[in-house]
Amino acid sequence: MTEHEIVAPSAWVVRWAALLTPGGRVLDVASGGGRHARYLAGLGHAVTALDRDPPQIPGVRCLGADLEDGSPWPLGEERFAGIVVSNYLHRPLFARLAGALAPGGLLIYETFMAGNERFGKPSNPAFLLRPGELWEAFPGLHIIAFEQGCARAPKPALRQRLCARRPPNG
Repeated sequence: MTEHEIVAPSAWVVRWAALLTPGGRVLDVASGGGRHARYLAGLGHAVTALDRDPPQIPGVRCLGADLEDGSPWPLGEERFAGIVVSNYLHRPLFARLAGALAPGGLLIYETFMAGNERFGKPSNPAFLLRPGELWEAFPGLHIIAFEQGCARAPKPALRQRLCARRPPNG
């Protein structure tokens, strides 16, 4: 099963999406096929899906951008009530993501971690978090939940997951 064959939203995203500001603007980073963008739009959020090759989803603002080629951040100073990142890691974006959260905004992030090479791809250390790395990557945010370890669904993998909120005062 490849990432593009996975159409259901991740259980981690579903679990924490309830904490998003109702109807708030949400950014789906590296949106892939758009499973989270569709899910969040279905909950009534104003969603922006950002990907190198963005899907076209009715009712969702879909933007194409290569986040790794050194180009400027394509969203300027826009702020979001929520940001979702799943199965994507580009460490230079950590500060940009934290900065793109509106006061009180929620970050829902999950991706692969070191040791995942036992299960297949990704196996390149550049695309695998170190133990505890997501916890440490967003020091200005209040961590609501953090997990790391073996996940069984949608396929066996080693993952880290974070749900964190930007303080309401900035």
